[in-house]
Amino acid sequence: MCEQNFMHQHHNWLQSVKSFQHPRVITMLFLGFSAGIPLLLIFSSLSLWLREAGVERSTVTYFSWAALAYSFKFLWAPLIDRMPLPFLTRILGRRRGWLAVSQLAIMSSIALIGMVNPVQENALELMAVAVVALGFSAATQDIVIDAYRIESAEQDLQALMSSTYIAGYRIGMLTSGAGALVLASYLGSTSGAYSYDAWKVTYLCMSLSMLVGLITTFVIKEPCSQPTATHQYSTQQYLKFLSIFAMSVTIFVLTYLHTASEAVLLKIQFKEITHNSVLANLLVEAGRLISGFLLVIGFIKAMSHTPLYERELVQETYIDPIADFFSRYGIKLAILLLTFIGFYRISDIVLGVISNVFFQDMGFTKSEIATVVKTFGLFMTIAGGFLGGLLAMRYGIIRILYLGAALTVATNLLFMLLAGAGHNLPLLYLVISADNLTAGLASAAFVAFLSSLTNISFTAVQYAVFSSLMTLLPKMIGGYSGSMVDNLGYPTFFLIASLMGVPVLLLIYFIQRHAAFKDQ
Repeated sequence: MCEQNFMHQHHNWLQSVKSFQHPRVITMLFLGFSAGIPLLLIFSSLSLWLREAGVERSTVTYFSWAALAYSFKFLWAPLIDRMPLPFLTRILGRRRGWLAVSQLAIMSSIALIGMVNPVQENALELMAVAVVALGFSAATQDIVIDAYRIESAEQDLQALMSSTYIAGYRIGMLTSGAGALVLASYLGSTSGAYSYDAWKVTYLCMSLSMLVGLITTFVIKEPCSQPTATHQYSTQQYLKFLSIFAMSVTIFVLTYLHTASEAVLLKIQFKEITHNSVLANLLVEAGRLISGFLLVIGFIKAMSHTPLYERELVQETYIDPIADFFSRYGIKLAILLLTFIGFYRISDIVLGVISNVFFQDMGFTKSEIATVVKTFGLFMTIAGGFLGGLLAMRYGIIRILYLGAALTVATNLLFMLLAGAGHNLPLLYLVISADNLTAGLASAAFVAFLSSLTNISFTAVQYAVFSSLMTLLPKMIGGYSGSMVDNLGYPTFFLIASLMGVPVLLLIYFIQRHAAFKDQ
């Protein structure tokens, strides 16, 4: 039996606060925890494990590529949106069925990583397969959770659901980040005395922590509002299309791997020409990515003339969701919205790329950074998320988007004070409090806004595109943050990073002028 959506009308603060007790709002806390577990098991925890095991730093960084699945999840989101699962879709429903599969895949991938000792011969190849599987299954879980959140409640609850999701996500990251490191250390593995058994038990425990999400999946009800296709395709037809997708991914990966040696030589040559290593790296890596995409496009074009290619399926799965967005908002407003999505987090993300390096350069110790930035900052982000959700419900999403954008500009300027003060622990607490509280508030409102843009007929696809777009440009610019600091110094860099957020205020103003957003 599915769970019906309904609208609430909140007139006072008490009713708004009580809405945090709504079952669907609480559900997102547990699903957010489940979504937060995998990421740091790919990044920080795995990196430290491999370094303790004596793996070369250059090899360690390769494993972070598995997280690219999060940036490209929009490519297979349409399949998750439409493709039924044998048996599970009938028993659990489309969303819960895919949730269960992705969560079981995550548990299996984490456990498999734990069963591999990286110091053994050829062990890293097996671990790489497990890490890639973890990245893919974790990104798939994100796709389904986003779709479930949007479909299970009307817009008035989306801000609160975003708040509890962010809180759960951060707690999950704390568990798999700091929690995993503490557990491995407690079990006897340190930088000077590596213990495989300690890391094995740690990763098996992290695998078991995913039971929080899996149990939640079996307890909750399937949302009633779900995409309905014009045509119903068989699983066999979807599998044929899935085979094209799998071959396309393989071609892209092989292209990227086989150009590695040439890329090293090109970077050296471009560095001599440009006298800028960052620019040389960007040009070469961009060329590799473009080459891979062009080959994939050519391959898909060739496959379109084979029986594996279902034209109507491709039309409904990939083209219709994009066409729907532009038809609903018109070309001008759609472009304005996409520009806003790409820029809203730019100031925050660009600054965040180099923040940990900045704290170290200011003389803060690792323990101070861990205590203030990671732990205290986590709770401030969670508090900001709850505050953002509450304010968005009371005053509307657009107003809180304004507030979040303005506070981001202001709080980023506080980093200039810290750059001038140097090692000042009270000021660090103030900066982290303001920055993380603002980040949580702005994120809650932004996620709720993105949710309001999706059409229930194409939930997973459209939201996957939005969430990928919102980090693409900021991460690209963030790659230059180190070079900017080297040339300009920290105070000027923080001023520029802050000013990057000013155009966002203008974008919100232009969006609010349209009739579709005056009531938000």
